[in-house]
Amino acid sequence: MIDNLPSLSILALPVVGLAIATEWWAVSTGRARGRYDARHALTSVCMGIGNVAINSATALLSLWVLKSICDLHIWDMPDTWLFFPVVMLIYDFFYYWKHRLGHMTRAMWAEHVTHHSSPDYNLATALRQPWTGPLTGLVFSGIPMVLIGFSPAWIVLASAFHLAYQFWIHTEAIGRLPGWYELIFNTPSHHRVHHATNPRYLDRNFGGTLIIWDRLFGTFEAERAEERPHYGIFKPLNSTNPIKVAFHEAAALLRDCAGDGFRPRTWARRAVNAPGWSPDGNHMRSVDVRAHWQRAQRDRPQARRD
Repeated sequence: MIDNLPSLSILALPVVGLAIATEWWAVSTGRARGRYDARHALTSVCMGIGNVAINSATALLSLWVLKSICDLHIWDMPDTWLFFPVVMLIYDFFYYWKHRLGHMTRAMWAEHVTHHSSPDYNLATALRQPWTGPLTGLVFSGIPMVLIGFSPAWIVLASAFHLAYQFWIHTEAIGRLPGWYELIFNTPSHHRVHHATNPRYLDRNFGGTLIIWDRLFGTFEAERAEERPHYGIFKPLNSTNPIKVAFHEAAALLRDCAGDGFRPRTWARRAVNAPGWSPDGNHMRSVDVRAHWQRAQRDRPQARRD
């Protein structure tokens, strides 16, 4: 099964390319909602090519890491296609927490910020993936599953399906889907919120294929018709250089640590705290941005009354 995954990825490339070209045409001719800036789209494609290349180079290493701990598993999970929906469910659960930590700790954000750096939101944006993600993503989500008793082969397959599902939700061309689907699954509407920088939407909707984890753990936010999402990152990158897109936040973290002097404890705090954390207490984390916005919302009616 694993031997077939590279060929499946290659077969998917023409489908991905055709989908992007079709959406680009539909947007440029006014047939679909959205925006395509050629520079940002081509940067996203370059990031995707780098991601695939690194994924190919590290696939065996990722698999070796998972196989090396198989003997530590607690249970023996069924090895059958009938059990695959359970594999997907558990994989999505661990992905949710890995994804959420990717927004809540600056060291992990330094990797994940790549995917959020485009000011456009379209199918090309789905390709804007970090160049260190193939190894860390599979390993962080896969290790707890192996320890539970899932086979690495099923985990790798679940990862492939998981990634394929998330491609089509990166679009403004698709509006709300039927209520039952929006209730359970991640959709373009839910993921637009996740990519938005609006204070209401910041750090919400971390689910991969399912939205149920966000509903259960208090991180769900519905897209509102009266508040269109603004995409990108809180401090715009203003660059289409793939090298800068890939490593700008890691470089910023190192610069901040260098500015601290030799203070390893402060370096560690910068790495594990949320983006926007500052050792002087002058934080600008997503929780601070949202709290400031909420205070402004509460004060606005009071100001009108006064």
